[in-house]
Amino acid sequence: MGGFRRFIRPSRRVVGGLAALIPAAGLLLALDAALPPPLDRARQVSTLALDRQGRILRAFATAPGVWRLPARPGDVDPLYLRMLRAYEDQRFDAHPGVDPLATARALGQWLRHGRVVSGASTLTMQAARLLEPHARDLIGKLGEMLRALQLERRHPKDEILGFYLTLAPFGGNLEGVRAGALAWFGKEPARLTAAEAALLVVLPQAPSRLRPDRFPDRAKAARDKVLTRMGQLGVLTGRQVEEARQEPLPIRLHPLPFLAPHLADRLRTSRPGAALHPTFIDRGLQQTLETLARQQQSVLEPESSLAILVITHRDRRVLAYVGASDFRDPRRAGQVDMVRAVRSPGSTLKPLVYGLGFDDLLIHPETLIEDVPTRFGDYSPSNFRNTYAGQLTVREALQQSLNVPAVAVLEQVGPARLAARLREVGLPLHWSAAAHPRPGLPLALGGVGTTLEELVTLYAGFANGGLVAPLRFGPADPEEPGRRLLTETACWYLEDILRHGPIPQNAVGPASVARPRAIAHKTGTSYGFRDAWALGFDPDYTVGVWVGRPDGSPSPGHYGRNTAAPLLFRVFDLLPEPASRPAAPPPGVLRVGRDRLPERLRYFHTRPAAETLDAPPLTLTFPVAGSTVELPERGGALAELPLVAKGGVRPLRWLVNGRPLAADPWRRDAFWSPDGVGLVRITVLDQSGQTASAEAWINRGE
Repeated sequence: MGGFRRFIRPSRRVVGGLAALIPAAGLLLALDAALPPPLDRARQVSTLALDRQGRILRAFATAPGVWRLPARPGDVDPLYLRMLRAYEDQRFDAHPGVDPLATARALGQWLRHGRVVSGASTLTMQAARLLEPHARDLIGKLGEMLRALQLERRHPKDEILGFYLTLAPFGGNLEGVRAGALAWFGKEPARLTAAEAALLVVLPQAPSRLRPDRFPDRAKAARDKVLTRMGQLGVLTGRQVEEARQEPLPIRLHPLPFLAPHLADRLRTSRPGAALHPTFIDRGLQQTLETLARQQQSVLEPESSLAILVITHRDRRVLAYVGASDFRDPRRAGQVDMVRAVRSPGSTLKPLVYGLGFDDLLIHPETLIEDVPTRFGDYSPSNFRNTYAGQLTVREALQQSLNVPAVAVLEQVGPARLAARLREVGLPLHWSAAAHPRPGLPLALGGVGTTLEELVTLYAGFANGGLVAPLRFGPADPEEPGRRLLTETACWYLEDILRHGPIPQNAVGPASVARPRAIAHKTGTSYGFRDAWALGFDPDYTVGVWVGRPDGSPSPGHYGRNTAAPLLFRVFDLLPEPASRPAAPPPGVLRVGRDRLPERLRYFHTRPAAETLDAPPLTLTFPVAGSTVELPERGGALAELPLVAKGGVRPLRWLVNGRPLAADPWRRDAFWSPDGVGLVRITVLDQSGQTASAEAWINRGE
């Protein structure tokens, strides 16, 4: 019993000591809860726009101007992580934040030599110091150790390592291993050589003193010291060490990625609290199109720019977004996003006009329609070159982008109805409501405002059978089912017409000839040569191109067919072959010749203006249709042929073989000088929209 009592007495002392520790432990836990490790610096990272594979398109510096790119262990080459652990903290996976063995060793060396021989900072302690910078003295070191213990208690090892990988300094305003790898090697840290990994391991120890662009000898010595140590520890073989020592150091900083800058700006503004903005951008395509846009500047005026938008129209994913030809060029207002700028669409809305006409059963692609000078109330549209084609099919009128037929169809479809339909599917037109309470007939020719994004959305709707849905820039944008604008039948007619339209001669390059593809396309030019457009789609992709001056001033001689269309076809040459085939005709399609159309679809009757309903009939009295006119020669040339009309409403316009004749429009006669004998077609048109034509033969007389 006496022995037991002797045993129990010291045990009570131990218990008493342990009991005294309980309040202290409670105090530590209370302090830990009240003063958690500050993580603000790890959260205040650069905003990143990412491509569809998660690679950086563009980074934005933090408020203090630091490039702090977030990184996790999975973002980094495993070789770098092995080298980092081996050089900085071999027991990182085992210790609780402070390494007792390393601390004891460092303290013993300090006492023996009177100076610091080796450090005792673990990666966790370094992460703590990076999260909460402090003076490097004894008090700071003790606080750093306590913070390290807190970090280990609260966060898993990979997360702590992520703090270090995000905050470690790499020279200047570069923080984080991603910023270091991109700036010094021009690539992400996912794939590093042994020499590159060694430099990234040692740079944070003294980033200003070891910068390879300023102090190459110091940087090389420090890097080679890491490599030698890796050989001693067996991380690298001797041969790997020697090969790595021969690798040259970087001598300059690489610029950080800067692709799709307008889209990156847009996403950052739309979601200001988000640090990461994943997109569907195809990095290779985006880079190629930005290069193409800069090259295209050589054929543009110094103040002109361009924009390109490429999407997969079935799911509306944006694959490429070029908002300007050169973001950094102030002469071209490069920072203005022309994908979203409101501009006049020119003729690019004509397909929608005809599509509504198809749905209303006003017209069919083979319906005959008149292209003649016509007055619609106080509005008299004219064609691009002030020539008229006379009678032709709706198919030909759209393919030739003739103005008068499009306005005639819109007059019966209704411009206010067209604008309302677009608004219902999320594509509102823009116009001055103060000057014009509602859109009028000039809408068909570009008399409203729209954007490249809205036009691409519209044409993707044509390609998708009439269903319109918003574009999707990244996974954060939900895939919507779409709202119906046109029937599948109308869209099939439009695709068939636009796919078989004439292609501008300068739009077909060697790639297009070697790899022809079915592209339904439409060009447009706004009034005064301010905007040149080209829109197109094949079975998989929709592409839109805008060319012009951001300030809205004219670019004479630059229009859709000669400026935007060649670029459109070059973009399609860069896209993969479509996996789908052109859509088969839906059940409602009527594929017959004009003679087999229902009577009401054979000819489109232009609705005359109210003030010209009672106009006297216009007739051509000379030359008489089918006659032969003999003209004498005078000085080696045929004499002038007199042309005489009767009735109609002046002013009159004369066409000879489809070309306008310079004549006094207020007279009922005119004179034409033939350039030879043969058949000639004479047409006269009046202000009310009436036309009269005759064909006659011209011969030489006595």
